[in-house]
Amino acid sequence: MTTLGMQRKPDWIRVKAPVSKQYQETVSLMRTHKLNTVCEEAACPNIGECWAKKHATIMILGDVCTRACTFCNIKTGRPDQLDPHEPERVGEAVGKMGLSHIVITSVDRDDLEDGGAGHFAQTIQAIRKTTPLTTIEILTPDFLRKEGALETVVNARPDVYNHNLETVPRLYSEVRPGARYFHSLRVLDQVKKIDPTLFTKSGIMVGLGEQKNEVYQVMDDLRAAHVDFITIGQYLQPTPKHHPVMSFITPEEFEEYAAMARGKGFLMVSASPLTRSSYHAGDDFAKLKMARENSLAKNFGKGN
Repeated sequence: MTTLGMQRKPDWIRVKAPVSKQYQETVSLMRTHKLNTVCEEAACPNIGECWAKKHATIMILGDVCTRACTFCNIKTGRPDQLDPHEPERVGEAVGKMGLSHIVITSVDRDDLEDGGAGHFAQTIQAIRKTTPLTTIEILTPDFLRKEGALETVVNARPDVYNHNLETVPRLYSEVRPGARYFHSLRVLDQVKKIDPTLFTKSGIMVGLGEQKNEVYQVMDDLRAAHVDFITIGQYLQPTPKHHPVMSFITPEEFEEYAAMARGKGFLMVSASPLTRSSYHAGDDFAKLKMARENSLAKNFGKGN
């Protein structure tokens, strides 16, 4: 397969540079509260659109990751000590933004005994304290070999638990060498076993060299783990040092993936070139709740 690397992007994934007043206000708010965002650290192409709407994905546990995934633009190395006041600052920022839905993610912190699970729980509690009506979506690491970490986060009662598989199993050694595909699947499966009422979500990137049948197998694996929501987006190479783009997936191919995912029973599917884990997360959460309600009503009707 031909490597496309940093070549010119197709028209369907070009975005406008962020220039709006609302975007600058979001930047100012993040700086005032000394918060990191995955939007900036991961060079997300949707930052202009999302920040103009005051939608930001806040990244806790610092800005240095203990893993070295070849797709990711976040710094790798030895992280600083945890900031004990970060959860409180996140709660204050969410309150000032007036958000109905917030996404909280983090770097991997393999150096911490609990992988940062306790910090996630404290952040959820801080948001509940300042804005109790805000729904909370978390995107966590895999907490590899951190006993009790998953339970700590689930018991803090987020509304959506997201953990991304990122790619197909065959490419893990190249793309996500510090992780294990079936462990990540187990994380999602265990969340449902601990609390079946939580929505679970996972996403993958395409264009890394995967085959369609491998993507379909990932869908089957996620449905076997009772995952409710799948996201599929185009991988974009952050720098020449990162994993190359092997193909640009067309909008028509994304529509095929979306149709297949819906056919496999996901309550919610987001598949497009610019789809990212937290892109349109608030709107998608509302649709997800509606989809579950409709599914429950349909199944109840069948039982009568």
